Amino acid sequence: MTSSEMSALEGRGESAAPLPASPPDRTRWLALAIVMTAAFMDLVDVTIVNIAIPSIQRDAGATFSQIQWITAGYALAFAAGLITGGRLGDIHGRKRMFLVGVAGFTLASALCGFAANPEMLVASRILQGGMAAMMVPQVLSIVHATFPAHERGKVFGLFGGIVGLGAVSGPLLGALLTEWNLFGLAWRPIFLINLPVGIAALLLGRRYIGESKAPKALKLDLVGVALVTLGLLMLLYPLTRGRELGWPLWGYASMAGALVVFGVLVAYERRKAARDGSPLIETSLFTVKSFAAGIAVQTVFGVALGVFFLVWTLYMQIGLGWTPLHAGLTGVPFSLAVSVAAGMSVQKLVPRFGRKVLQAGALLMGLGVLLYIWESDRYGLAIASWQMALPLVVMGVGMGLIVAPLTDMVLSEVPREHAGSASGLINTVQQMGNALGLGLVSVVFFGVIGDRLTPAEVGPAFAHAFRHALVWVAVVMAVIFLLMSALPKRSAQHPEGGDTDEPLPAPESAGEPAPESAGELVH
Repeated sequence: MTSSEMSALEGRGESAAPLPASPPDRTRWLALAIVMTAAFMDLVDVTIVNIAIPSIQRDAGATFSQIQWITAGYALAFAAGLITGGRLGDIHGRKRMFLVGVAGFTLASALCGFAANPEMLVASRILQGGMAAMMVPQVLSIVHATFPAHERGKVFGLFGGIVGLGAVSGPLLGALLTEWNLFGLAWRPIFLINLPVGIAALLLGRRYIGESKAPKALKLDLVGVALVTLGLLMLLYPLTRGRELGWPLWGYASMAGALVVFGVLVAYERRKAARDGSPLIETSLFTVKSFAAGIAVQTVFGVALGVFFLVWTLYMQIGLGWTPLHAGLTGVPFSLAVSVAAGMSVQKLVPRFGRKVLQAGALLMGLGVLLYIWESDRYGLAIASWQMALPLVVMGVGMGLIVAPLTDMVLSEVPREHAGSASGLINTVQQMGNALGLGLVSVVFFGVIGDRLTPAEVGPAFAHAFRHALVWVAVVMAVIFLLMSALPKRSAQHPEGGDTDEPLPAPESAGEPAPESAGELVH
């Protein structure tokens, strides 16, 4: 649920405008259906996995650090490859790289479904995230190259609907596939369902999607990607394994070394920007106060979501002993609240009240978290789904108020020539924050659970750990509220305020950020 699939689709930027669109024909709608299906496959994949994590842990005998890496590995690979995947499409052709991404994603899904052990599953999920980073950035670029400007608004509206559908259907589909235990495969169909979809997208895409490239594509920055990945691994690996290994000295050394790697990254990116103008990270953007604050908001928000969604599903299915379907249905009010609030935020509230809407969202999310803590403590292990509905709806409304307009607000004071770079960086850091949050689950959740629990102790221990983790989520939401004070009072789309029923305009090139949608919750 987190970090932000539509944002990744609509704003990864980093490219010049695509070649002029070919004359419209009926096949362009089939091409749209193909890329939207592939995007939907990626969107649903994350939420499907979240709801099935406890079943994977029991059936595959995975350790708690391994189930963290099943989700964090995907987010890390997706984040590290997102900008590079977009540039590869600009250089070598969006259709070609889209098909490569679809083929790789489908293969990785098969490897996940047939994983013989937890280690193979973790490795396959990392591959799957890397292939998603190859596939996802091409989607909106293909749309730009395929559809004339006057049709793009309709297309982006369809994307919003697909993203909202993915947010709601993902947990339910994952719960049903896990519960049904098709052919005795337990959780494996949540990955294997991607195979027919991916194969169909691959075959049809070869025939109906047109090729396009950027006339002035930016160069690859593989050294930057390597440094980012190394720094994050040096930080995340000790966090996830530290508790199991007794927090060894090398773990602290690795986390301290990560800071050195990030320092080297900054120095290298500055030199690369001066040398050829195509760094992975445009460091000059951080001189814009609102952008720097916005990047901090996106990162910390990703951390909060990474922590919450993993501990939430563990609490319901292991702590309370609920089935995957029971847990999936419990989350429906949350998903619906996010979708409704996101639409209202963009169309009605932000044009009139600006930054205050996002700050109100942070406060509402914090309030919902506190309500959840109170109800979990009051009702204990006898808590029912309907009793969770109020805090979940409050949290969902708060999240919806934030996710839809946040990127536009962060980009408000960024120079137009850097809008693509800034948008790509926003998407990347949110995914990185999500991966970091999943790593921190070892500290804020598993860190307060005993090593040897009797069956009678499991429920109370997991419920206590859930409340403990949510206290940290509430603290993070307070930090986000404070950071938001550095954002512009109003976005560039609505500098004067005033109510409007008009949707935000669609971008005219792949290098321009598009409006956010409710789908940002999915990743």
